[in-house]
Amino acid sequence: MRIENDPKLDFKDVLIRPKRSTLGSRSDVDVNRTFRFLHTGTDWTGFPLIAANMDVTGTIAMARALKRFGAMVALHKHYPVDTLVEFFGTEDASNSFYTLGIAESDHDKFKAVKSRVPLRKICIDVANGYTEAFLKTIERTRRENPEAVIMAGNVVTGDMTEALLLAGADIVKVGIGPGSVCTTRKMTGVGYPQLSAIIECSDAAHGLKGQVCGDGGLTVPGDVAKAFGGGADFVMMGGMLSGHDECEGEIIHEERGGKKVPVKMVFYGMSSDTAMKKYAGGVAKYRASEGKTVEVPYRGPIADTMQEIMGGVRSMMTYIGAVKLKEVPKRTTFIMVGSQLNTVFGNG
Repeated sequence: MRIENDPKLDFKDVLIRPKRSTLGSRSDVDVNRTFRFLHTGTDWTGFPLIAANMDVTGTIAMARALKRFGAMVALHKHYPVDTLVEFFGTEDASNSFYTLGIAESDHDKFKAVKSRVPLRKICIDVANGYTEAFLKTIERTRRENPEAVIMAGNVVTGDMTEALLLAGADIVKVGIGPGSVCTTRKMTGVGYPQLSAIIECSDAAHGLKGQVCGDGGLTVPGDVAKAFGGGADFVMMGGMLSGHDECEGEIIHEERGGKKVPVKMVFYGMSSDTAMKKYAGGVAKYRASEGKTVEVPYRGPIADTMQEIMGGVRSMMTYIGAVKLKEVPKRTTFIMVGSQLNTVFGNG
């Protein structure tokens, strides 16, 4: 047993210090980024936000909607083969990741789709990215798909970030337990404060010319700004995108003026009782549920929420004088708040 005494931070533990700037308007900044991926050498340009591969948010409708904002989606893995083939055969799929796990059935389904349509973006998703089986799956997927961009996770430490990149990942998903409907930290005691995980994993990834995606823990646009400030190349979210028309969650209605009006939507983690009953017949005897089911407000189309998120990022950039999104980490100084008030923790 050992104890680390260095401060480890979540988004709530810091604020971004403003800096003198010549920018006069939010319209002066560019929130898009261009990345060149480590193993494929291909480029991608857009707003680096990814809807999480949860069956409520990682939907085909969400993919079509977010593409208009230059953002991406990791589709959930429960669509039937024919539906996936039809979608990935369209231009709407250019910003979408095909998601699979490490089970052989996932690989067989992936091969069935790939045999009928090209798959250029792949998300290999597990809760625990520290297993040898996971690394072997990444190596196998890279070997069989040299042309595809591979995003894999989740991990929270620099050493495993490097291991995943060397195994064949282009983007490493960072985060264990920070999501709004994830109970891993409560059930297992395992996790890592999300902002520190992003800072440490991005430092490791960028040394190898790879990227990281901060996955989870984002509750407001300011958290997205902090994630980018901490070095995240991409951010992945579920809760902030839930409750919208483009989701596939159960909608709860109320009777108002003789009409049924949508007021809430059911949202749940993919390790929750709800998800496991839906897809696996229940929670297996050897494991416990590590997710919960909640009701979130119904919020209509995703467009307004995306404008709010992108507007918050633009505003942050004007506060620190960053013309381009890629400049944000270099211009960010975090101020620790609460018990560490006025302690500067940053690189600016």
